[in-house]
Amino acid sequence: MKSLSIFAAIVISIFTTTLSFAQTTTTTEIIKVWGNCGMCKTTIEKAAKKAGAKTAKWNEDTKELKVTYATVKSSGTKIQQAIANAGYDTQDFTADNNAYNNLHKCCQYDRKDAGAASNAPDKTNAKVTYSCPMHADVKSDKAGSKCTKCGMDLIKDNK
Repeated sequence: MKSLSIFAAIVISIFTTTLSFAQTTTTTEIIKVWGNCGMCKTTIEKAAKKAGAKTAKWNEDTKELKVTYATVKSSGTKIQQAIANAGYDTQDFTADNNAYNNLHKCCQYDRKDAGAASNAPDKTNAKVTYSCPMHADVKSDKAGSKCTKCGMDLIKDNK
């Protein structure tokens, strides 16, 4: 009988210890992140995970990143800062111009703050054209057009 009581006490203490270690708080957050394409998606999600996100899924159409993270390991601020360091503006952080300028041409989105790209020329009367980042000869004057050779979205030319 005594050995049964000791065994029961050991089993109960093991379960209690296991349950106390399993109580980490996770948070899911939606963060606005500017970007353009599949390469942006990969870079944004990698930066978020490197900053402590357990999961990160960026939607190219809505420009929203859904992240889940353990609050003891990361925060929304830490994740946004890491994304901004990678060159992408977020709802609370503006990427450094050097980081933005180092992005691939198709990843250089229209900045959320016009002052962020202060060295941009005045385009008030300029005709907007779009081209394929992989096939420079494919051009269009319509936003949302696709490349006739590879099907990629055409991006705004920086002229």
